[in-house]
Amino acid sequence: MGYKLNKENFNNVLDLIKKEYKIYAPVLLKGKGTFSDTDAVRYSQINDIEEIVFDKKSNFSPKEIILPITQTLFYFTEDSVTEPKVEDKKSLIFLRSCDIHAVKRLDQIYLNNGPEDPYYKKLRENVKFVLMECGNSFENCFCVSMGSNRTEEYDLFVKVKDGQVFVECKDEGFRPYFEACNEAEVNPKFIETNDIEVKVPENLDGRVFNWSGWKEYSQRCIACGRCNTVCGTCACFTMQDIFYKDNKNVGERRRVWASCQVDGFTDMAGGHSFRKDKGERMRFKVMHKIYDFKKRFGYHMCVGCGRCDDACPEYISFSNCVNKLNKAMEEVK
Repeated sequence: MGYKLNKENFNNVLDLIKKEYKIYAPVLLKGKGTFSDTDAVRYSQINDIEEIVFDKKSNFSPKEIILPITQTLFYFTEDSVTEPKVEDKKSLIFLRSCDIHAVKRLDQIYLNNGPEDPYYKKLRENVKFVLMECGNSFENCFCVSMGSNRTEEYDLFVKVKDGQVFVECKDEGFRPYFEACNEAEVNPKFIETNDIEVKVPENLDGRVFNWSGWKEYSQRCIACGRCNTVCGTCACFTMQDIFYKDNKNVGERRRVWASCQVDGFTDMAGGHSFRKDKGERMRFKVMHKIYDFKKRFGYHMCVGCGRCDDACPEYISFSNCVNKLNKAMEEVK
């Protein structure tokens, strides 16, 4: 079912929805970019449609809303353990097609990869999605190559054109909010081509681990972990026990985002560590995104959002690396 309404009426609808949901969308943060005179687009809670940035790709994925950077799993004392309360209010998140696909990857890891993660599940089951249309392909995007340029997994679709708001409502639960609105034919348009095309080798296998080209990244990568932080599908975390000053036997256990590219990620008891070389870490990340995950689940982990390329201070291109693997497979025969 589709609807057409002006911005004022749409904001009135948002006011009603906000009684049940927290609404998140990409917003413009003035002066918060990489440099002091640049801006950033990040996900934040919004109150009206004028705050939403529709024509720019967010610098950060919306992952942090359903998978917090730091999450307290439980509080402990000398003789008890208590889990924190989860807020009853639901979340409604404005996402592009690639980011909806990215959430599918997180669901695969946390919910369908053995026992369900109860902490992720509590947050995830209270989330609804609003699809945002991409008017054009953004810099470094290669979603078409990864098959994430289209999706049907959304509850609402919202588009602003000529001062009017067009809404497609797929979730029956939202339809009462639009009962007084004019009906209209509303269908999202999806990106069909990107400036960047990525071709994953059809014959890709473990032999590529011996490719000499990985050594390039031993010199270029500075192990900052930005590529993992902005990625919508990276799901690794580390655990921290925080002890309170007034009683060293009381505290909380937290899980915190981690990066396979930074020093210490693979450290083990006894001083052992895997993948100390940065080229080996790059190899691990790339192969996990386009080989290991697909071998296990049938589709690529990477969704082609290009944020890793956007964020890298050393201008290392993930898409370029994947394309190099076609030649690499010829070299390792």
